[in-house]
Amino acid sequence: MNFIDNLETFGSQIALQDENGNVISYEELAQKADSLSNKIGSKKRFIFVSSNNNIDTIIGYIAALRGGHAVLMLDSNLNASLSDDLIKHYKPNGIWADGGNGYQYTQFSEKSSEVHPDLALLLSTSGSTGSSKLVKLTQKNLQSNAKSIVKYLQLDDSEVPITTLPLHYSYGLSIINSHLLVGAKILLTSSSVVSKEFWLFFKDAQATSLSGVPYTYEMLQRLKIEKMELPSLRYMTQAGGKLAPQLVEYFANITNDKGVKFYIMYGQTEATARISWLPADRILSKTGSIGIAIPGGEIILEDASGNCINSPETEGELIYEGENVMMGYAKSAEDLALNDQLNGKLRTGDIAKYDKDNFYYITGRLKRFIKIFGNRVNLEEVEIELSKQGFDSKCTGEDNLLIIATLDDNCDQIKRYVVDKYHFHHSVIKVFPLDKFPLSSSGKVQYLELFKQYDSELII
Repeated sequence: MNFIDNLETFGSQIALQDENGNVISYEELAQKADSLSNKIGSKKRFIFVSSNNNIDTIIGYIAALRGGHAVLMLDSNLNASLSDDLIKHYKPNGIWADGGNGYQYTQFSEKSSEVHPDLALLLSTSGSTGSSKLVKLTQKNLQSNAKSIVKYLQLDDSEVPITTLPLHYSYGLSIINSHLLVGAKILLTSSSVVSKEFWLFFKDAQATSLSGVPYTYEMLQRLKIEKMELPSLRYMTQAGGKLAPQLVEYFANITNDKGVKFYIMYGQTEATARISWLPADRILSKTGSIGIAIPGGEIILEDASGNCINSPETEGELIYEGENVMMGYAKSAEDLALNDQLNGKLRTGDIAKYDKDNFYYITGRLKRFIKIFGNRVNLEEVEIELSKQGFDSKCTGEDNLLIIATLDDNCDQIKRYVVDKYHFHHSVIKVFPLDKFPLSSSGKVQYLELFKQYDSELII
């Protein structure tokens, strides 16, 4: 049975607890979700849920799934104009959001875009950029990925995870799904790991796990987590981008000293969240590796001609196969009704190799995107938005660094625009002027050369 339909099994066990002391049992969560689902309607609907790390967000999420509806998890902090654009673009039936006096369901229309019977969840491919390109996931995708995570992390109902990631982000949501599957108590907080409030809640509620993207781990190192007394902590997980080798070694050593397990993982929203995992006991011997395929999944590599690579240390595109692979993308309202277009096979766009022990390593990317604090940013989409504002600019970068080259004398203006529109921290945005963009003989922008030029230019 799907974990969404199985909540009552855990009865009076606490499902959710927030930092204000509010709690809700599994039985109550199911009841409140069903009550909201009845308000949404008996026929399949398409709704938006304005997402925060709180109980009401999860009630809305569960309500949509238990009612057989399709739901888009929308970042509540998204620029208002970007939110409005998504609503106009996809025409949902309604939205579950905080209206100022708590969460309420607002119906837009009885009629909405036609939605495929299997479509359950939609997530943006580009985090806070408000991209209209969405990943389409089914309840089967969610169940498969949750079961895999439970298996390799060996989760049970004694676990007490705490939120460090937003629920509109596939990594953050996968933590919710996998722990609901086993009947665990989930701690909900919007407080940052750098805040005193976060750690008071962590200790008082006896959290057993911590999860984060590379930026999270950079903050934990600065906080000197090795000096903290955290007796309830059992394991830590990291995904959302490559962790620097020195940080891998740092956290591997301190977790080993504390008797805590540390897992490094790799995934994409297109695979519901997880594709591979690196066992805790192989962290130091396989530094830089993304590990092995999750239970139930398979990784293969293909060369440029589409041939399967069968020899170690040979690079090719990483292809993943599993029940957690999305139906496909939605770029328009009409795409919501389309059948499964991938049939369980995902071309990740990442270049990888494997070693003699069949552990995989990412060595490059085919596609132009980076991750900022774990959120994927499509560089082409940022370029398009800048062009609409009249900026002649090109974007490159790496994880947690967006680099913008411009032909105009407007670096300050570009930076302010990007910060305001996407809510990126100013420290991860670098803008520099150029006389001309580096072009290939065919007239295409050479982004690798652009990245190299960034190092030698005056930047802001």
